[in-house]
Amino acid sequence: MLGKTAGGLYWMFRYLERAENIARLIEAGFRIALTRSTDAEAEWRSVVTTSGMERAYGEQYDTFSAANVIDFLLRDTANPSSVLSITSNARDNARLVRTALTTEVWEAVNDSWMTLTTLLAEPVRETELPSILNTIRQQSAQVRGALHGTMLRNDIYDFSRIGTFIERADNTARIIDVKYYTLLPSTSFVGSSLDNVQWETVLRSVSAHRAFRWLDESEMTSSAIADFLILDKRLPRSLAFCTSQIVSNLRYVAEDYGNTYECNRKAEKLHSRLMNRDIESIFEEGLHEFIDAFIGDNNALGRQIEEDFRFNG
Repeated sequence: MLGKTAGGLYWMFRYLERAENIARLIEAGFRIALTRSTDAEAEWRSVVTTSGMERAYGEQYDTFSAANVIDFLLRDTANPSSVLSITSNARDNARLVRTALTTEVWEAVNDSWMTLTTLLAEPVRETELPSILNTIRQQSAQVRGALHGTMLRNDIYDFSRIGTFIERADNTARIIDVKYYTLLPSTSFVGSSLDNVQWETVLRSVSAHRAFRWLDESEMTSSAIADFLILDKRLPRSLAFCTSQIVSNLRYVAEDYGNTYECNRKAEKLHSRLMNRDIESIFEEGLHEFIDAFIGDNNALGRQIEEDFRFNG
């Protein structure tokens, strides 16, 4: 496969995943702001910080109001990482690799772009926010369904999935970090009812609340939830699950191409950091420090994939 085609697939699915993840991040901030209404601006600032867009936001706004943050992250076309912008980027990449996609996948991507362009044409009122965020997630799920249901399991599929899981791992790590490092007001709150309510909110933001309840309904603690989000290989959004999928799909590509790449080694190293670990050792290392290192290594892996397969060549 040409590197440009592989890159188009990889970035198309990174953008689609990112749109869903931004919706989830806004939902997490919105829910936590409701539980801690005394300092709502700090909650919304933390959402922008976690998205990695604080500098760009500061160039336009002086305060972190709900209306400004929601507009900036969802529909501001001057923000290249807004949902509206990245949905357009996903569609552009889909057009670039149109011949590599089934009709169903292309139509799902195009429908997502049309739906969200219409939905986000006007500023979003807070009363409408939950339903709009739900629509963004549904649109992403429709594309994934088309991919799973109609695409051959070959390098086209593998690059699509690699992009998805690189982006998803980054998002889960950032949501964990914003909860524990930015939103937790003081170490004195660790283990308190406030801390546990926030962790429950984080579970809901990654659609993992019911799954966690199925496994251990009585253990709603920061330690148990962090373990679930980081180390549980059964959860599709855990760091362990995401890295295992990246390793597998990169291995399939290496087998198809008859070569092992540097990104294969980097992916296996990243995944190995999550194997044979327990959450206590991660807390001892420092949860923020662990997550910060993971985000950096995951980003480096993404750059290595682009280099190894010559996305720009």
